[in-house]
Amino acid sequence: MQFHYVKSVIDGAKLYKNLMQDANMKLKERKIPGPKSEKLLNESKTFEPKSMSDQVPVVWDHADGVWITDVDGNIFLDFTSGVLVTNIGHSHPKHVKAVEEQAKRLMNCYSFPTPERVELSGKLVEVLPGNIDKVFLLTTGAEATEAAIRISKRYSGKHEVLSFAGAFHGRTYGPMSVAGSINTRRKFGPALPGGIIVPYGNCYRCAYDKKFPECDYYCIKVMDRLIESCSSGDLGTVIAEPYQGTAGFVFPPKGWLKELEKWAADRGLILIIDEVQSSFGRTGKLFAVEWEDIKPQMICLGKGLGSGIPTSAVGGEKKIFDCMSPGEMSSTTGGNPLSSAAALSVLEIMKEENLPEHARTVGEYLLSRLNELWKKYEFVGDVRGMGLVIGIEIVKDKKGKVPVADICKKIISRCAEFGLMLGRVGMYGNVIRVAPPLIIKNEECDMAIEILDKAMSEIN
Repeated sequence: MQFHYVKSVIDGAKLYKNLMQDANMKLKERKIPGPKSEKLLNESKTFEPKSMSDQVPVVWDHADGVWITDVDGNIFLDFTSGVLVTNIGHSHPKHVKAVEEQAKRLMNCYSFPTPERVELSGKLVEVLPGNIDKVFLLTTGAEATEAAIRISKRYSGKHEVLSFAGAFHGRTYGPMSVAGSINTRRKFGPALPGGIIVPYGNCYRCAYDKKFPECDYYCIKVMDRLIESCSSGDLGTVIAEPYQGTAGFVFPPKGWLKELEKWAADRGLILIIDEVQSSFGRTGKLFAVEWEDIKPQMICLGKGLGSGIPTSAVGGEKKIFDCMSPGEMSSTTGGNPLSSAAALSVLEIMKEENLPEHARTVGEYLLSRLNELWKKYEFVGDVRGMGLVIGIEIVKDKKGKVPVADICKKIISRCAEFGLMLGRVGMYGNVIRVAPPLIIKNEECDMAIEILDKAMSEIN
């Protein structure tokens, strides 16, 4: 399988080859932040709000494939994909060319149709579950979930929305109101009425202290009782993630999503699946719903759809979209020619390079290597994932499962000093986020494991 990289102006391809061959070079410690990064970070503190996400102190300059170069010239192996965005790798030449050529022609025309927007909508309908026959293009993931919630309320005529503890669907008021974490809602005042939150299928930290499969999906079966205590009898929609990203890469047990689909169908509820993060090959399928043949009435897409060019979408059944009249929902930049051209190239690359299958194969290898660390270190409480989305939960010890965010932060910081870029998620901030671009190779995974092992050995 052939993957494409952009050769940087400093002959990055040769440098990266040396990194792969020289064990001393790839583990060479560097000062973080470097002087240029430190200067820009100080300027950022001056001009930007501190609410921006807390990352390792590195200022990115450019990236090629799976490699990042910061403004000080330090090289990093990217295990973030820019928060699961650059699934096709950074600066893929076909993607870059599509954006360049479109930028010369037309970049915005409000909601007038363009060949690119119409073609993209059609291509998405082709690859989405068979019941999805309309696509509404937008810009951000929060826009997509916001639109889906609004449309479902209009169609059902009911205002209540069921979501799950740990859920994250965006930061605008609609998605915030169905968020399952105080971290998203803290001190923003009253949420929109109608949000009902129940426990997710989190087997590592089960809200009911049950064990799967003996529990027989108890968390699904008990939902009616929970809803009876807090609903006004106006429930119309269920929104769920195939796995919970922000909560710590929490994967429900096999069959859980299918049970939820059946539960919603039996009660005549609209099922929205939020695949803003999980789509476009990340779990080893183009869409995570394919694993259990889920057919939601609406599906939200983003992140990997544009692979760096802000692009999102809501897919849904025609009968649902038809509840709105012309002009009732449109977007200034949604489906603009530039983002549509970028997304079309992403779909082509996914197919040509068979990235979902590659993610599944390499993901299995990476998960097996990470499980070696689970066996080795008592503070590695859990390693879980599908494809190339994997969480490493850091705890005081395996038996007690007490979350330890400080150790998680130290590991991520040390990994960055050795050249591996990771992220941190979780309800308690104690989960290492492992999500490299889907073009990653086994050899590069081995590099990451070596760095992680070194960082963890220092902690231990």
